Amino acid sequence: MAAQTKPRASSASHTARPPAARPALPKSDVATRTPPRAPASGRTASSRTDAPTPLERYLGSTIRELRRKHGLTIADISERSGISRGMLSRIETGRTATSLDTLSRLAQGLGVSLSALFRNYDVADGGVQLVKKGRGMEVVRRGTRSGHTYSLLAYDQGPTRLFEPFLITIEKPSETFPIFEHAGVEFIYMLEGHIQYRHGKNVYDLTPGDALTFNGEVPHGPEKLVRCPIRFITVMIYPAGPVE
Repeated sequence: MAAQTKPRASSASHTARPPAARPALPKSDVATRTPPRAPASGRTASSRTDAPTPLERYLGSTIRELRRKHGLTIADISERSGISRGMLSRIETGRTATSLDTLSRLAQGLGVSLSALFRNYDVADGGVQLVKKGRGMEVVRRGTRSGHTYSLLAYDQGPTRLFEPFLITIEKPSETFPIFEHAGVEFIYMLEGHIQYRHGKNVYDLTPGDALTFNGEVPHGPEKLVRCPIRFITVMIYPAGPVE
């Protein structure tokens, strides 16, 4: 009988042993399995940290109104203009600055002229427009890559673009110069510095007080930056007719 008690003892000891407990997950493991918190709205890479300017708010509102007026979605404009949906959304809400080239593509996507985007911006009674010192809209053109800063001094009104006046500033010498060609006539008035400016086969030496007027269809642009900084006003006068 003694031999028969051993299996019962071993069986009892076996049943008395509690099942092995699963090890608890470390706190760090638990933390990594929780859904990540959404980042603060002001910390995303695409958002601005400063408030939109009045012009950016106006442009965003105008673009949104024109898009809705034509029954277009952001996806429609993105396909027509080649601008991403995210960028379009930020432009409409004034959360990003944009270049003149991007605005031109946007205008084409909306089926309006570039000047139509600025038609009612900062226009006083009587059709007068005042741009205070240093408040001209900085735009991107081909010369920007060469260190040239373009400040647009007036936003043309109406369905046709009659002229565009710019204050151009060149702070540092550059060995690469853009060549321009466009319809109409261009006028340059030198304010500061010394530049040699090419028009076709001829090169003109320009210093403060000098003025140069020429046909814009002939290739033209800076030939040599003799003394920087250079500042001059250029006015592009376009032929009459609707802007394409």
